[in-house]
Amino acid sequence: MTPVDYEYLRKFLKERSGLDLSADKQYLVESRLLPLARKASLPGIPDLVLKIRNGDGRLATDVVEAMTTNETFFYRDKIPFDHLRETILPGLLQARAARRSLRIWSAASSTGQEPYSIAMCVKEMGAAFAGWRIEIVATDLSQEVLEKSRAGIYTQFEVQRGLPIQHLMKYFTQAGELWQLNADIRAMVQFRQLNLLQDFSHLGAFDVIFCRNVLIYFDQDTKAVIFERMAKGLEADGTLLLGAAESVVGITDAFRPITERRGLYQLNPARSGRPLGGLMPQPLKVAAAR
Repeated sequence: MTPVDYEYLRKFLKERSGLDLSADKQYLVESRLLPLARKASLPGIPDLVLKIRNGDGRLATDVVEAMTTNETFFYRDKIPFDHLRETILPGLLQARAARRSLRIWSAASSTGQEPYSIAMCVKEMGAAFAGWRIEIVATDLSQEVLEKSRAGIYTQFEVQRGLPIQHLMKYFTQAGELWQLNADIRAMVQFRQLNLLQDFSHLGAFDVIFCRNVLIYFDQDTKAVIFERMAKGLEADGTLLLGAAESVVGITDAFRPITERRGLYQLNPARSGRPLGGLMPQPLKVAAAR
């Protein structure tokens, strides 16, 4: 791959997906796109680039999907799901008691392990949410991973990563060497294709937004725009969950971190003009707005 081809791909991927590749990531591009070139019966990446330049839309989509990181597993990082079970959902039971409904968004949901983990957390609360309207919306750029997500079928390796054995036995049915989530859990999640670089106001307002381990691939300006849009789509007392290596600090003042709850953020009332309300079941210290 020539330096010219690499620069073209860097610009193309940033415009199409927000992926911000540094100058030293050429090896990563080659490792992911060479198999794609061979699959398309092309001699190499320069030929692939040429076809994209000439308007091959299907190949362009395949390149974006090949370069989009889809690493995920059930209950990834554990702590966010502890927060969901122990703090966020009990708080929502109190705060939404009158309307008896809640909406949760899993952004960049990949092959579905995160939104299905959220669904199982809700299901585990049993009768507490009986009669409630629970809407879990999962979005991703890749149509391929969305199709896998909707099927809810996972390999033995995938269900062994983070999934408690009791949940495997309770919520999955074995089919040969594969495991499929039971229909009631799959029915709790709506999967939709979405590019975070585009306007997503049509999704409506959410009580909880999971946006973990995806913004680390974007540049600061792109992160700021996405945070601003998410702030507009979050209820006044809602919660944003980011990945362990992610933060709003130095990027936006639309959110402020909740101390003692790593990875949790709420709207900054000084910015939004909206009071936080009483989501959390116990008083929490909130870090000073920056």
